[in-house]
Formats: sequence, structure tokens, C-alpha cells
Amino acid sequence: MVSVLLRQVNQFTQRNTFSTLLRGLVLLGLIPIAQANYLLFHGLVELYSVVIAYSIFILAWNSQKFQKNGYLLFLGITYLFIGAFDVVHTLAYKGMGVFPQYDANLPTQLWIASRYVAGLAFVVAPTYLNRPVKARTVVLAGLASFMLILLAIFEGFFPAAYIEGAGLTPFKIYSEYVIVGFFLLAGVQLYRRREAFEPDVIRNLLFSLVFNIVAELAFTQYVSVYGPANMLGHLFKVLAYYYLY
Repeated sequence: MVSVLLRQVNQFTQRNTFSTLLRGLVLLGLIPIAQANYLLFHGLVELYSVVIAYSIFILAWNSQKFQKNGYLLFLGITYLFIGAFDVVHTLAYKGMGVFPQYDANLPTQLWIASRYVAGLAFVVAPTYLNRPVKARTVVLAGLASFMLILLAIFEGFFPAAYIEGAGLTPFKIYSEYVIVGFFLLAGVQLYRRREAFEPDVIRNLLFSLVFNIVAELAFTQYVSVYGPANMLGHLFKVLAYYYLY
């Protein structure tokens, strides 16, 4: 009995050590890429984020009948649209040339819009711990919100988030702190309702929230969209998506 337990502990430790080492190597490998070609670095990080976001949606959607509560399904549907924001944000990034009539304000607006959606989703999701999700209704609401936000951004109704030569606007910086508040509130909610989840699930969700918070704080500090604070924010985003997945 003791030998079996020790073997399981050893396997768990080896698995987590390998996983931690692999994550560290990936992050370290991204740093020289960012220094050599920031657009390539940004594209790789955002592509990873999009794949993870859509994978979360697919897993949540196809496992509805096996889920004990609607929390993960609601988050999964929301990440379908967060992934869509990430796609447009990537294409709009300064230097990509997809939207040549816009400057770095556009991708920054798309970023902050997607983070508002993510933060609010984590805050709202606990309301589905004790009731089912009307999945199609959430999809339609998400699609409508996505289209309205895009319209507001491209038509100039969305507040400016970045000014060339000056950096981040007060709206962008204060918004990041508001979003941090959303993630903190979501973490408190999760911890209070931790009995509704398996231990591994609650741990990974809390880790995801922590790295989301650190990423948002990093994104309050950059002046250049190619700067080191921007790079750090994207690296923490990689970790946040990893733990959510």
C-alpha cells in the first residue's frame, strides 16, 4: 500500500516537473524570437491563444452532458468570441499591414475589449454553478456583443486606447485595473465555491486568473507596442491560457 502511494507521488512529481520544465523552455524560447522579430513573436503567441480558446470552446460544447454544472460551458462559449477578438487583434497589429488606414490604437482597442469580455465572463460564470446554461442563447448574445463591439471600434465610437508618440491613454490604463478587479473578484468567487470543482480543476482555474492578473498589470506599463512590458504581458498570457485549458 505504501509502495503504491509512493510510486503515485513520484509519478505525479515527475509529470509536473517535466511540464514545468517544458513551459519554462517554451517561454525562454519566445524571448529571443521577440527580440529578433516582434511581429513573429506576437503572431505565435496570439495563434497559440486562438487555438487554445477554440479548443476550450470545442471541449466545453461537446462535453455538456458530462458536466456537473454550467460554469465551464459558459466560459467555453465565451472563449469562442475571445478567440475571435484575438484573431482580429493579431491581424490589426502594428506592422501587419492588414488595416493600413489604422494605427496601433486599433489592436489596443481590440485587446482591451477582449479582456473586458474575459473578465466579465469569469465574474458571471459562477452564477451557472447551480443552474444550466442556455447554450444557444449565450452563443447568440456573444455573437451580437462581438459584432457591436467591432462596429463601435471600427466606426470610431470606442474610446482611444493608444496614441502614437504618447503611449497608452488613461482609458486603457484604468480599464486594465478594472479588469484586474474582475479577475480578483472571480478568484474570490471560485475559492468560496471550490467544493463544486475537482481539486485539479480549481487549482488550474485559480492559476489562470493569477497569470491573467499579472498580464494585465504588465500591459499598463508599456509605451511601445514592441516594448519589453508588452512582451512580458504576452508571455503571462501564454501561461494564463495554458492553465485555463
